[in-house]
Amino acid sequence: MIILGIDPGSRVTGYGVLRYQANQLHYMGSGCIRVSGELDNRLNQIFCGVSAIIEEFAPTQFAIEQVFMAKNPDSALKLGQARGAAIVAATQKSLPVAEYSARQIKQAVVGRG
Repeated sequence: MIILGIDPGSRVTGYGVLRYQANQLHYMGSGCIRVSGELDNRLNQIFCGVSAIIEEFAPTQFAIEQVFMAKNPDSALKLGQARGAAIVAATQKSLPVAEYSARQIKQAVVGRG
């Protein structure tokens, strides 16, 4: 199983790719999709960037961080739109989408959160 994890952002979207095999995780790659311009153009860049990562690594699972309510509602809305662009890229490739809270992710990675 190959898992693509996405940490969405309206300016920088992070990703990590792991292969789960024989009860072990193996690092395959990670990086950032850095976008610029107006919001509509940034969302398109996120969609295209995630699509390219899916083509490169051929994941079988897609995981993305859930939206959390920040102090600034406008930032939360932009984050939600960035998540949507990434999720559409995954669903266009028929990948199952799993959503996790930031706390769940931190607990899984470092044991606390």
